[in-house]
Amino acid sequence: MLSSILDIAVALLCAIGIYISLRMTRKFDAARRGELAEPSVVTSPRARIGGVPNARIGLIYYGLLLLASPFVMPSHPLVLGAALVASILAALASLFLAYSLLFITRQPCTYCWTGHAINWALLVILISLATVK
Repeated sequence: MLSSILDIAVALLCAIGIYISLRMTRKFDAARRGELAEPSVVTSPRARIGGVPNARIGLIYYGLLLLASPFVMPSHPLVLGAALVASILAALASLFLAYSLLFITRQPCTYCWTGHAINWALLVILISLATVK
């Protein structure tokens, strides 16, 4: 029962993460075209990893995790392990980006904070799934 609830939570959080990533990808593209009238975090150098916008990385991460979510369980240790590694990396990136938002960029970004919360919630859930018997 608990495992089913956690599976649903992972899928729901991934769906919200995809929505946020799509919104931020559109904003990044608009900024690149010079169509943003206001300052935005998407223009910050920290909005990209290796030249790739964080939002596009988020689309890939949340999309793959959503596809893998039915198999993220102890009976599929390879999938669970890969999901945990990806989730740890996402949570660490969120930690850096949250620091950046607070102390470097100093710009409000509701979508960013929501994404950070999702990343940490996914990590907690995946750790829980790994320990469910």
